[in-house]
Amino acid sequence: MNVKAYGAHAADQPLELLDIERRAPGPRDVQVDIAYCGVCHSDLHTVRSEWGGTLYPCVPGHEIVGRVSAVGAEVTRFAVGDTVGVGCMVASCRSCPSCAEGLEQYCENGFTPTYNGRTADAPGHTLGGYAQRIVVDEGFVLTIRHPHDQLAAVAPLLCAGITTYSPLRHWNVGPGKTVGIVGIGGLGHMGIKIARAMGAQVVAFTTSESKRQDALALGAHEVVVSRDAGAMRTQVNRFDLILDTVAASHSLDAFTTLLKRDGTLVLIGVPEHPHPSPMVGPLIFKRRAIAGSLIGGIAETQEMLDFCAEHGIVADIELISAQQIDAAYERMVKSDVKYRFVIDNATLAA
Repeated sequence: MNVKAYGAHAADQPLELLDIERRAPGPRDVQVDIAYCGVCHSDLHTVRSEWGGTLYPCVPGHEIVGRVSAVGAEVTRFAVGDTVGVGCMVASCRSCPSCAEGLEQYCENGFTPTYNGRTADAPGHTLGGYAQRIVVDEGFVLTIRHPHDQLAAVAPLLCAGITTYSPLRHWNVGPGKTVGIVGIGGLGHMGIKIARAMGAQVVAFTTSESKRQDALALGAHEVVVSRDAGAMRTQVNRFDLILDTVAASHSLDAFTTLLKRDGTLVLIGVPEHPHPSPMVGPLIFKRRAIAGSLIGGIAETQEMLDFCAEHGIVADIELISAQQIDAAYERMVKSDVKYRFVIDNATLAA
């Protein structure tokens, strides 16, 4: 079927209105009419081929919320009219050890991303959520339980939400734990909200004093300006876990020294250039660790959505039309958004 979408034909071209083809739903497929799609920094990197390997035409978008408009004959979990989400993955091998444990994001044969992943469907790679409709295997569709008036703000949970929730759950964050969140942007603002709801003591780290009140309003108990050496010294040996959401290359040493013995610094931002090599001493002498974390599996993403619905958590968003995407990208580069753009996909028909 033919649907309207926004995408680019080359790295140096703006996004434009496109006509794309979606497959007819197969026996286990769910067809979703997309209401809202969040705008992730990964979208910008991919469209502009800043990470390399972009397949064109490129239609980004992996923070998708919409309503089921058709289901295949063998679909059991969803019905027409259901409110659903689609995140960063639309397929995996389902047979490797990681998939068997519900960790499809670590599929040892490689999961299929919602856009820019190889597929049998035309044009030979996946096309994402900057579109009117998408067709996805029911195993990669998620149930949304938030109220209707929050659906636009739910969309970023499908990437920013799960990217922060997964490490917080994996490292057992809860009451009695002290958690640091480095960076107050699309990821960081979700990390603050979720860690607070889990019952942790939450400390936000920012390079800018001007973000102090924003971080406190998001739920941080304390805010530390990381450029203030004196303030940083008062935090040494304090943290069970620090989530580093910053996607720019920076020294990790300032944060590893803040960890308790056996504490972990978890990297979830992917820098364009590698971080400087960290000092080994602070790791060895306190058995501290530096780790990474990638989104979450389907079961954990559903758990995150249910947790956020129960606790009234959504992203702070700015709703835009499809025609404003390029302008939104330019503002994202300048960090000029609090904290996530979301496309109103109804504007694709305008």
